[in-house]
Amino acid sequence: MVIIKGHEIETVIFKNAHNRRAMQLKNNIFKLLTSIGINENDIDVPVENIAVKKAKASATWYHSGHRMYYSHNMQCKFVDNLHVLFKVIEMESSLVLSEKKTFDDFISEFREDKDVDDKRKEAREFFGVAHDLNDIEIISKKYKDMAKELHPDMPTGDTEKFKQLNIAHKILKRELT
Repeated sequence: MVIIKGHEIETVIFKNAHNRRAMQLKNNIFKLLTSIGINENDIDVPVENIAVKKAKASATWYHSGHRMYYSHNMQCKFVDNLHVLFKVIEMESSLVLSEKKTFDDFISEFREDKDVDDKRKEAREFFGVAHDLNDIEIISKKYKDMAKELHPDMPTGDTEKFKQLNIAHKILKRELT
């Protein structure tokens, strides 16, 4: 069980037919997004040729000039990551369809810049952690330790680095929670 964007998601570990399941999940993501008004031609869900390997799953879609993006990389296999990605999009789109969330809120929940992966890499480098670290607790501990040192009111404080610290933490927190 993982908690993402406030939703409890039961993780599934697929034991067979990985490539077929990945294609089914991709098609289901397309169905979900088109059901809330996203044009099918504006959706991209890349699928790994070997869905059993360790790889990040991601989806990108566009609407009214906004680029929305979501990725997941905490599971052991691409197909398992794609399943979690599907469940997040399923839960968020169902909130839109049931009118518990506005479409604008949905857009702001997933809106990302094109260089988001580069920013995440830079944020991890700033914290001095591994490029594939996905544990928000470790990152938050690093954040607190560095904040004590870099805070402008401290003798070792540095206003610019403190701003960078907050931006880096915000980028990774959005990815991992």
